[in-house]
Amino acid sequence: MYSHDILVIGAGLSGLRIAIEVAKDVDVAILSKVHPLRSHSVAAQGGMNASLGEQDSWEAHAFDTVKGSDYLADQDAVEVMARGAPRAVIENEQWGTAFSRTDDGKIAQRPFGGAMFPRTCYAADRTGHNLLHTTFEQASRLGVTFYHEWFLTSLVQSEGKACGVTAIDIATGEIHGIKAKAVVLATGGFGRVYGYSTNALINTGDGAAVALRAGVPLKDMEFVQFHPTTLYPSGILITEGARGEGGYLLNTQGERFMVEYAPKQMELAPRDIVARAIQTEINQGRGFEDSYVHLDLTHLGREKIMERLPGIRDISMFFAGVDPIVSPIPVRPGQHYSMGGIHCDKDGITSLSGLYAVGETACMSVHGANRLGGNSLLETLVFGRLVGQKVKEYVSRDPDVNSCGVEQAAFEMRERLQAILLRESGESPAEIRAQLGEIMDNEVGVFRDQETLESALKAIRFLKERSEKIALARSDTRFNYSLIRALELENTLDLAEVITMTALMRRESRGAHWRTDYPERDDESFLKHSLVTLGDDYLKTEYIDVNLGMFEVKERTY
Repeated sequence: MYSHDILVIGAGLSGLRIAIEVAKDVDVAILSKVHPLRSHSVAAQGGMNASLGEQDSWEAHAFDTVKGSDYLADQDAVEVMARGAPRAVIENEQWGTAFSRTDDGKIAQRPFGGAMFPRTCYAADRTGHNLLHTTFEQASRLGVTFYHEWFLTSLVQSEGKACGVTAIDIATGEIHGIKAKAVVLATGGFGRVYGYSTNALINTGDGAAVALRAGVPLKDMEFVQFHPTTLYPSGILITEGARGEGGYLLNTQGERFMVEYAPKQMELAPRDIVARAIQTEINQGRGFEDSYVHLDLTHLGREKIMERLPGIRDISMFFAGVDPIVSPIPVRPGQHYSMGGIHCDKDGITSLSGLYAVGETACMSVHGANRLGGNSLLETLVFGRLVGQKVKEYVSRDPDVNSCGVEQAAFEMRERLQAILLRESGESPAEIRAQLGEIMDNEVGVFRDQETLESALKAIRFLKERSEKIALARSDTRFNYSLIRALELENTLDLAEVITMTALMRRESRGAHWRTDYPERDDESFLKHSLVTLGDDYLKTEYIDVNLGMFEVKERTY
């Protein structure tokens, strides 16, 4: 029997920061399906926002965030994030994060989309890599227990409280129950619901799907961010920092076409606007090979590219055969971030006592309908600290978990998975996963409409039926990644259904959710968060109010 005061699922920045906050006072463990330094936080490139500049302020940061969210963000949560931003940056610098510097030694800040000031602190174009190594060092120093390469299979409840989980030790294939006074879900986003994504293969929304099956609502799942600039054809992220440093977007006519879409901010408009602009250029025949546009950095010069964007140069050369010092980079929009997630408040508290959520798997909501670049790394660290404090307070009240049936839950999970392993013939999980990605890319993408969304929902439900009869190539248990991929497929199918349902429900265009059949924002009907809860074999949908506050809801122009 494994038992801890606090069990954190996910070893990215959110999970590590939670553990750092509580490790001196309680027994905390982190369970992760990959080694912590392979968590997807490592892939964040451009930077994290903080109002460090003399002319900047937390109020300006908060306003840019709320406006960028198309006024769907909860303003009380945004205030907490913007106020906490400078502390988060300085704390990580003191831990050893190697931020880039100005000539006079201050932390350098670059412009990012939707911001009125350059406020994005960065470590060249490898910011997430630097932050993740720093936080992992701190968690290791404090003696945090790690379950490396374990896969979450279910939440366990007792008397209306979360009291543990079941999980697979991937190395042995054994299924264990782990008891905990509190469980924190920090499993990241669900980008691999889509086929063309900047996300790592591990981003399958495991925490959100497990929470849904435990009766916890998911919020705002229709809002999926498509990053404007992913490398064609691989889909690897090309940081917004490339445009922040002065890069141009060009069509086949050699035009900086953003002048037609956001004449004031041009390439540094918010991501949803730039992504739609690029996709429109491609759809209307002004893309190269009808597939991509150019991101031109050549005018920046070799020295600036080598100093500020060395990773982007390496990626472009290795994966597209293009040296951005001499040639433009081929880019197109691709799925990038999940604004929606597990419904919780700004303290990470969910509807299930003892269960908390933080980071991209959570929806507090600080991003609303569209996240500004530089706010995701920030969210993980600000709320990782604050939610950690709330979880520590909860477990200090010594909730009783003695009646938690984790061993029985583990036994039932063993029986279920054994049935899958012993099935001799059936559907291919890889084939279903590929078809799901194609459906989501083509029918639940940058532009949406009623007919294609209805078609997508029907197709997803058919794939779910097929997935009940999957068969695996291997029946042994040690390092059986075929089984892990099959369980991930179950998670992505459940989330794809919710994303598509909520996209159908929201008959307006707001932020990253753009309906060609409802091209206007409708505040009267839809200035609300969508909620989806799993009932007895059905999905219950409803809307709840947005927490408004210091900023008046206005038309969003750039």
